[in-house]
Amino acid sequence: MTKVQVITDSTADIPRHLVEELNISIVPLKVHLEGKSYLDGVDIQPQEFYEKLKAATELATTSQPSPIDFVEEYREAAKDGDTDIISIHLSSALSGTYQSALLAQSMVEDEFKVTVIDSKEASYAIGIMVVEVAKAAKEGKSLDECVAIANEIRENIQLYFLVDTLEYLQKGGRIGKASSVVGSLLNIKPILSVSDEGEVTPVDKVRGKNKATARIFETLQEKAPNGARLGAVMYTDNQEEGERWAEKIKKTFGLDEVVLTGIGAVIGTHVGPGAIAVVLVPNRD
Repeated sequence: MTKVQVITDSTADIPRHLVEELNISIVPLKVHLEGKSYLDGVDIQPQEFYEKLKAATELATTSQPSPIDFVEEYREAAKDGDTDIISIHLSSALSGTYQSALLAQSMVEDEFKVTVIDSKEASYAIGIMVVEVAKAAKEGKSLDECVAIANEIRENIQLYFLVDTLEYLQKGGRIGKASSVVGSLLNIKPILSVSDEGEVTPVDKVRGKNKATARIFETLQEKAPNGARLGAVMYTDNQEEGERWAEKIKKTFGLDEVVLTGIGAVIGTHVGPGAIAVVLVPNRD
């Protein structure tokens, strides 16, 4: 029987125990800081990265994997034969990672089957999709069934995040439609999301972080009137705040488990220290 191998990139910010438990393959992006280059999640972990970022005298930058990086990962995954690959990646509006994966797909198409998916998301909004697909693959679901699961989650996912400053998004060129809130009045906190096109976009502007946080939870309840089946919270250098958000998601939506995960160096380069995010997949109607 043909098995399905799930491959993603390091921007999915999936906790290590889930990567190992579900046999998920990760292709790392790179982060460049103070003259050094690091493989995201391999050479540098989130806590170390944020310490370096806050002390840095220049802006960090990031770069995507090459097509050859993906070809090597695909061939490794398919080496035992009878393997279909589903490769799910960071929004193509935010990175060239998806394009690298597509090029790699074209380079191996005569050898085995690879389906590449643009998540149109970032961080664990990709990860939540990848984890559910990997669970299905582990249960023996077919490639078509796995693709359908990814597409259904992508269509329904709700992602909201706050940043301490828009500076990192702005300087990194990832600000998308959120540019309209640059230079807003003091203490205005934009509530950000990722649009259907995969761009960073503002959904609301609230004065003060506490009110912005409350508004995010109100919005989640509006978007998930029938409850939620999956939830996660992503944090940068503010784990305690992340833990509070995760507990609130559990209580609000009656979830037994909410994944709490650190935002890695590549996504962290663009959102900066102090950023926090929540992702929710509502119950089906």
